[in-house]
Amino acid sequence: MKLRATLIGFTAILMWSFLALFTAASGEMPPFQLSAICFAIGSVPGLLVLFFNPSRLALLKQPAKVWLTGIAGLFGYHFLYFTALRNAPAVEAGLIAYLWPLLIVVGSALLPGERLRWYHVAGALAGLCGTFLIVSRNGIDFDGAYAVGYGAALLCAFTWSGYSLLTRRFEAVSTDVVTGFCLATSILSLLCHLGLEATVWPATGFEWIAVIGLGLLPVGAAFYAWDYGVKNGDIQILGAASYAAPLLSTLILTLFGFADASWRIALACLLVTGGAVLAAQDMFRRKAQLRPAAAE
Repeated sequence: MKLRATLIGFTAILMWSFLALFTAASGEMPPFQLSAICFAIGSVPGLLVLFFNPSRLALLKQPAKVWLTGIAGLFGYHFLYFTALRNAPAVEAGLIAYLWPLLIVVGSALLPGERLRWYHVAGALAGLCGTFLIVSRNGIDFDGAYAVGYGAALLCAFTWSGYSLLTRRFEAVSTDVVTGFCLATSILSLLCHLGLEATVWPATGFEWIAVIGLGLLPVGAAFYAWDYGVKNGDIQILGAASYAAPLLSTLILTLFGFADASWRIALACLLVTGGAVLAAQDMFRRKAQLRPAAAE
């Protein structure tokens, strides 16, 4: 059960690795407008489940703290991320924001039934080093003039790691509530768009396909898979493995001609993959223990 849930959680990481490609292909739509549309699309699978199985509507009746955590996690993360990108260079902002996997691994020690081992931290740090190689490929220079952007990026990291850790504490809450989180995030993003941005629609059918792809996968199904994974799987392994997202994203961008291959990518691949394997020692040991039992 735990292995299956961990693998489901890892599919979220795989889907997030397509975020940059789909975003690059989606045209010039401003970020909050894109977020509003994508989260609306992302809520459709959950709405269909509720439509064909109305009895599950009762699962949406949850305490206010569950709704506040979910909405703050999804909307808060994206609001802070877009704010960081508006007020600081993308490379530095991205590096700071991507501290959340490390924060998840370290913070998981505070969860009931979890123990933080040296290899969890070592695996997460290896992944962080690999991520640094990717995002700093064009140089990195932290400038005090971008303090607002850096601060937003740091809050972004704490927001998503906090959401993921708190979600684990709501393990009895059905993943159906993610549908409500997506709808609320879409509405709040729309309000931000109307107040802060000019409306720009996709210019081609290909750009619309990219927008729909964003809504169905990285900004849709990924959140359902992540919710299920962190509630029922190994959150420490998922935290360390999350560093695969920027690596896979860069490899995908390279494959489709949006980025160039380099030694940094090869070294980052070794660091991220090695870190994930190191952090997953508990899972490998459990599988090894299960095999003799199954043979008997």
